[in-house]
Amino acid sequence: MRVVIAEDLALLRDGLTRLLESNDCTVVAAVDNGHALISAIEEHRPDVSVVDVRLPPTFRDEGVRAALEARRRVPGTPVLVLSQYVERTYASELLSDGAGGVGYLLKDRVADPAEFVDAARRVAAGGTALDPEVVSQLLGGRGADSRLSELTPREREVLELIAEGRSNAAIGQALVISASAVEKHISNVFWKLDLPASNADHRRVLAVLAYLNG
Repeated sequence: MRVVIAEDLALLRDGLTRLLESNDCTVVAAVDNGHALISAIEEHRPDVSVVDVRLPPTFRDEGVRAALEARRRVPGTPVLVLSQYVERTYASELLSDGAGGVGYLLKDRVADPAEFVDAARRVAAGGTALDPEVVSQLLGGRGADSRLSELTPREREVLELIAEGRSNAAIGQALVISASAVEKHISNVFWKLDLPASNADHRRVLAVLAYLNG
């Protein structure tokens, strides 16, 4: 897996490089600002880019803005965003094209190398990888008038795991239910969120986007 890293802190940037390369990944570029990120993605066309939300010069949302521009220039570019805080808007904007290949992890998650690399691989494969803490906080903010209010508790659990990027098999293991039950719950989620079958759209990604937008 070929990776571009965008992180302004040299220590963390080097740490991410070592972590990824020790897990059979190749870091083709490691940069410290948004402009360099866009250039690196255009040049290398990586399998995934690991991007800090806050990059110079203002350290607000330059990383996300650069990632969005990179996805505009190189459609479908997979991006795994790292952040200190939960911010629903960032994940929503990255997912808004329905193409998938988006992750949003809290930086603390990097402390678990296996989990972090697994998330990067899921994003590179076109899936999603939302931090469980992100999912938990977003769910807590839902009101009774949310689009998700029609989902049963079990269907909401399934959608949370979809948002984390889990496969059907992983969902079944986490909830201790059969493969057929998982498929039934996912079908119900798609139906209740008005996501008809389509060859053009990634319905799991659209379901996550509906989840984020409430």
